[in-house]
Amino acid sequence: MAGRGPRARLRTVFALTVTAALAPWAPLAPPQASAAGGRPTPAGHLASVHRTAAASACHGPVRPASQMTVEPCDTPARVIGKAANTVPTAAQRAWQEREVTAFTHFGMNTFTGREWGSGTEDPKWFAPPRVDAGQWMRAYRAAGAEQVMLTVKHHDGFVLYPSRYTPHTVLASPGKPDVVGAYVRAAREAGLKVGLYLSPSDGAELPHAWHARWVEEIRRKQSEGRPLSLPERVALEDRGRAPAGLGRFGNGSAVTERTLPALVPGDDRADAVRDGRLPSFTVRADDYDAYYLNQVYELLTQYGPIEELWLDGANPWADAGITQKYGVRQWFETIRRLSPRTVVFQGPQGVRWVGNEKGVARETEWSVTPSAVDPRSVLSGGLPNDSTDADIGSRAKLLAPTTRYLQWYPAEADVSIRPGWFHHPWERPKAPARLLELYEKSVGRNASLLLNVPPGRGGRIEAADVAALTGFGRAVRETYGRDLLEGGRVPAARPEGVTFDRVGLGEDLRYGQRVERFAVEARSGGTWRRIAGGTTVGHRRILALPAPVTADAVRVRVLASRAAPHLKPVTAHRSRP
Repeated sequence: MAGRGPRARLRTVFALTVTAALAPWAPLAPPQASAAGGRPTPAGHLASVHRTAAASACHGPVRPASQMTVEPCDTPARVIGKAANTVPTAAQRAWQEREVTAFTHFGMNTFTGREWGSGTEDPKWFAPPRVDAGQWMRAYRAAGAEQVMLTVKHHDGFVLYPSRYTPHTVLASPGKPDVVGAYVRAAREAGLKVGLYLSPSDGAELPHAWHARWVEEIRRKQSEGRPLSLPERVALEDRGRAPAGLGRFGNGSAVTERTLPALVPGDDRADAVRDGRLPSFTVRADDYDAYYLNQVYELLTQYGPIEELWLDGANPWADAGITQKYGVRQWFETIRRLSPRTVVFQGPQGVRWVGNEKGVARETEWSVTPSAVDPRSVLSGGLPNDSTDADIGSRAKLLAPTTRYLQWYPAEADVSIRPGWFHHPWERPKAPARLLELYEKSVGRNASLLLNVPPGRGGRIEAADVAALTGFGRAVRETYGRDLLEGGRVPAARPEGVTFDRVGLGEDLRYGQRVERFAVEARSGGTWRRIAGGTTVGHRRILALPAPVTADAVRVRVLASRAAPHLKPVTAHRSRP
């Protein structure tokens, strides 16, 4: 399959063991009225129609979709065919092309020196002398980030914009800085896409009576010499003060019909809601869900559209007995209604946690994942063990008897440039070489890199972090900014071939993710030899070679695939000495 001569074209050669595209699912058609007068079809005929529709659902063509239902009648081959034809939405595909997102942990914890707060902190403690969001964006762009993500509300419940629904916001802080507004404006001026993190857990909203009893229990536990958990320690550090909010998290309130947005006295949105410039609709929610949905409404209508909304799954108070049952299906419906192109972290047909906080994806990282429950009804897509399993998308997982749904659900690999997520003056950032290694093990393994770089108390990113980001961005550009093959060909000026130590592969995600196993071969002196291999490819796969290779042709042999693969041209790169 390879061309002849020293200037031979570098080709991609497919040696497939799986080639047939297996079978789309067609939705059941609704019952049709008869031609005579529009009367309903007779019952006997209706049963026949249903049998025909069911047969079509199990034997008709499989049409590409971002979520598929696995029918009881589906054969194993048909399930694999559905997985091969599960494809990203347009928003997911655009998200995957933004390979690096800069995470900004900034908030109350920046000023208390904590990682998890209590929710009882005094808002006056949040006192940055300035919020230099423009400097943050310059640092993030130097790293090559194409999107940024701000912690609007961490687990302590302190809100970085003037929300109408809680007293625990920047409105009660010195200078009343609208950090979200400054962040979004600076990001857009810098040409960066925007993500916002809104923690579902909320320590400021813990029920006051429960919290008082809990603090007394912690004091007894301490007096007995028993070890305290992190949430228990910070509750005592804050001298048992009451939570700063209105006691809505896990308070057992009834689910009732509520209007979104809930207008407050003197609400500046009243006229816009009344005349339809802002949407208004009814939801069913308890006290906390109503609060959370109103915050989502504020963010998406005042600062949107945004590209990603991050829903963290942590609950620091679960072990103490406080849980809040989230109405996530309604959350997802509300988000889609207000901002249809927003990709939701832990949401259906959104993005998922890679399963660790090291910034490292799996060697075999599938973007198509199975679920036993409808992904629209749960956080984290129905994946077991909080997405941490080593295998989440293999054939064995797809064909498990519990699988009922498949969805496109790509991985996001989060890691902090410092040991902590919030800025602590005594910590130091990772070196550029380490960040490049993480890039290759996240972006280079079919994931997006979510790199946290936290500003300090002065409202700026430290010089050491800026230097690390700048060095990292330069290393990525110098290594991967140029393809030595120039579009799949050895340059005419290099008849002897090119020397490289990195190989890049990618699948055309419009057709899904299909490659299960591959080998990369290089030709030198007329002889082909294997130089690398792997399992999944997906959006991007980077293979670091043990030593540089000089070749006049390169090919990819696809050894196993769920259907006919659609690979992009292979690329070659040389790392810096």
